[in-house]
Amino acid sequence: MTTDASESSEPTAPAAPTDAGAAPSRPSEGGRTEERPAGGFRRGGGGGRGRFGQRKKVCAFCVDKIDFIDYKEPMKLRRFISDRGKIEPRRKTGNCARHQRRLTIAIKRARHLALLPYTADHIRVSSTSSART
Repeated sequence: MTTDASESSEPTAPAAPTDAGAAPSRPSEGGRTEERPAGGFRRGGGGGRGRFGQRKKVCAFCVDKIDFIDYKEPMKLRRFISDRGKIEPRRKTGNCARHQRRLTIAIKRARHLALLPYTADHIRVSSTSSART
């Protein structure tokens, strides 16, 4: 006579409830385990925007209703150039596609007239001094 596990007289422990959205628990200080929220971030402030703040960036030129980007104003254009002399991408500056294209043209015109540098000064100085020696 064979007995199935379901017919045995011994009571079985109920299955632990599983939470599909929660990340697996891991031991923290003191050997305790704690449940992490589904996003993987710790509890606390932050405004509910996540770790890096997912705020929508707006185009600075659209806000000021600027249609023409003047290449003769290098101080305005410098804001959109990195410290290495590269043009910052749209995802970083928040410009719309139309103004990013116009900004790129204005920066290139200003570079051609030597109002803006093509590269950073410290890179240009170090590369010319090492080439002469």
